[in-house]
Amino acid sequence: MENKNVQNTDTERRKRVFSAIKPTGNPTLGNYLGAMQYWPQMADEYDCLYAVADLHAITVAIEPKELRENSKRLFALLIAMGIDPEKNILFMQSHVGAHSELCWLLNNYTMFGEASRMTQFKDKSKKAPDNINVGLFDYPVLMAADILLYQADVVPVGDDQLQHVELCRTIANRFNNRYSPTFTVPVGKTPKYGARIFSLSDPTAKMGKSDGAGDGSVFLLDPPEVIMRKFKRAVTDCDTKVKASKDKAGITNLLTIYAALNNTTVESAEREFENADYATFKARVGEAAVERLRPIRERYEALRRDEGALCEIMNAGAEKAARIAKRTLDKVYKKIGFVRI
Repeated sequence: MENKNVQNTDTERRKRVFSAIKPTGNPTLGNYLGAMQYWPQMADEYDCLYAVADLHAITVAIEPKELRENSKRLFALLIAMGIDPEKNILFMQSHVGAHSELCWLLNNYTMFGEASRMTQFKDKSKKAPDNINVGLFDYPVLMAADILLYQADVVPVGDDQLQHVELCRTIANRFNNRYSPTFTVPVGKTPKYGARIFSLSDPTAKMGKSDGAGDGSVFLLDPPEVIMRKFKRAVTDCDTKVKASKDKAGITNLLTIYAALNNTTVESAEREFENADYATFKARVGEAAVERLRPIRERYEALRRDEGALCEIMNAGAEKAARIAKRTLDKVYKKIGFVRI
């Protein structure tokens, strides 16, 4: 069968990027250094759409007040860390109804076996056996709708989301082949330079957004004194050498963090702290984190002081996104055969 993929042949349009992040938990230094810090730079090369994926957030139990606060906090944080709403389209997923509409339509072009093979569904089902809901199962189809609505060429994702992008490609190809070229078939792109940051209290585990009040995760909005306390309490080892190795997970993690904060290499950081004791080293890493996050926190606080202005940015972003999404959705309805008025 002919592969009727939609190709981006419009020479006047730059390639388009779509990325979304769930408002669950609290973004960490690990999230920032691993991926988020590179998002503002992508506007130099791509037309970028960024969404707060609040529809995805309700596949797990979350209180309404928490969802609202998390969503507003994340939206403001994305701006504070450099995503310019004038250069990018930044919006709240639930503000564009086409996401839910296209998800339902794409469910009918997704095979049950394909969806049941998604490893994240299996992993999350094991972690929360009392909440294995249909939304959790259907999560990858909603993600496909998110991407395909905007004819995205590139989708920046972590390794754990590549399987979902592959399902999105399968759905797009199936629809294109059944009807005619409709969707751009996207490519998943993992970050080349993002540092893998681990917990300060358990350097064998990922620095998590849901660590609560624990000392393992440094959150982007932590006050300077809290950041310093967490780094001073960071797990190290019984040695005295500030050197990266498989046997020194804590020190290796701290060196990685320091190098990422200062746009340098781990080897350069090792040389800088060659004669330093652990206490001095941990304090210096903490200071580097405080200074890197200070302008983000200050911009965030200014944005949150003016909720009206923040809502105006949300509305403007949703209107821009909705215009693009409507063009795709109208085309899909027509292709399938629905009566249009």
